[in-house]
Amino acid sequence: MSARPDFRGYGAVWRLHFIAGLLVLPLLMLMAATGGAYLFKDEIDSAIYGDVLRAPPAADIQPSRWLAAAEAATGGVVTRITVPADGRSAEALVRRPVGDLARLHLDPASAAVLGETPPDGAMAWVKDLHSLTLLGPQANLLPELAAGWAIVLVATGAILWWPRRSQRLAPGSRTLWRRVHGWTGSFAGLVIVFLALTGMPWSAVWGQQARALTNAAGWGRPAAPPAAGAWAPGPAAGHAAHGAAPWALQGEHLIHSSAPVPVDRAATLDAAVQTALAQDLPRPFTIALSDDPALAWSVTHMAAKAEDQRTLYIDPTGKVVADIGYGDFGPAAQAIEWGVATHQGRQYGPLNRGIMLAGCVAIWILALSGLAMWWIRRPRGRLGVPPRPLSRRRYILLAAVVTPLALLFPLVGASLIVGMAIDLILQRLTTRPAVPSPGAHA
Repeated sequence: MSARPDFRGYGAVWRLHFIAGLLVLPLLMLMAATGGAYLFKDEIDSAIYGDVLRAPPAADIQPSRWLAAAEAATGGVVTRITVPADGRSAEALVRRPVGDLARLHLDPASAAVLGETPPDGAMAWVKDLHSLTLLGPQANLLPELAAGWAIVLVATGAILWWPRRSQRLAPGSRTLWRRVHGWTGSFAGLVIVFLALTGMPWSAVWGQQARALTNAAGWGRPAAPPAAGAWAPGPAAGHAAHGAAPWALQGEHLIHSSAPVPVDRAATLDAAVQTALAQDLPRPFTIALSDDPALAWSVTHMAAKAEDQRTLYIDPTGKVVADIGYGDFGPAAQAIEWGVATHQGRQYGPLNRGIMLAGCVAIWILALSGLAMWWIRRPRGRLGVPPRPLSRRRYILLAAVVTPLALLFPLVGASLIVGMAIDLILQRLTTRPAVPSPGAHA
């Protein structure tokens, strides 16, 4: 028989850990499954679309021909062109007349259309499921909420697992599952926290606020260089925009200082590509096209490693307005760029991807072992939620752990307040005043 834990606050920590796990773990399991699959995006795309992804290298690159061919084939407008590495097909992201996006693959030499794939490849629906954008833009709040609560679960789980002298576990299946749960959390907890933190930059609330605050403090994107006018919000980034630019530069364009003239998209595209090649920008690189005569075009090489990323801003004449690399970002943006690359398993090669995959698997082990523990201990016909501690002092430890996290992640704080309000209402509804027995006032 197990002895009662010997420190104050255990019950409050256990109650929150149980309720949060019950509500959040199903969503975390979905994100872990889709995130683990997305680590192998390139391999899956190559297996499914290998014929259209490969093409002979071209001695003479004429991107304006790719632009014309893609728009003629679809009747749409090209918003992005990717100049490939040798042996790969060129890509054109096209917005069709009906508004949806398509990714066309073209032979770099002949500009012949080789085929069409979804904007994010075969894993597009997995990515949308991972971010829950399949349910609409507002559903993106749920992954942010789940990531914040994942950190709370790891913190409270560490407290519950911390060895105590009076703790004695009786042999049995529940003890076995508890050990699986505890040891998995102790080994994988830091990886899970890392995945949660580095997934936050893509979130709807925290990510946008972090970009705005770090840029305003000078810790994000660099200031506009003297050759340019200023930073300006770019066109609305729709589906498949992520990954076309470093995190700190997403949604931002540079206003060039030369006199704006009507944009000749074909001539500007050819000039931008020739300038990028002359500046030794590694291939593949992506050009974001614009019809605004005041905006410089961005040409970005998104390398596997964060420190190898580089973005050129080029005006319609082919002049470089800005050349921005990892070293030009502020410390916050550098940390986030490194975190994003590591989160995606790119920064340190196969070992990096293996560790991220292990974190995804650990989330499933934690969820299933937690479910097994609850199923074994639950009272018949009841949910088996740990009881509320009667003394407010029992909540001091819990408050010391959760309050900083609630302040750091606003959605966690807001959901915690809502949950406490519901719990208080339920407590009032289920607590009946004592009825004095006959003869009590003799």
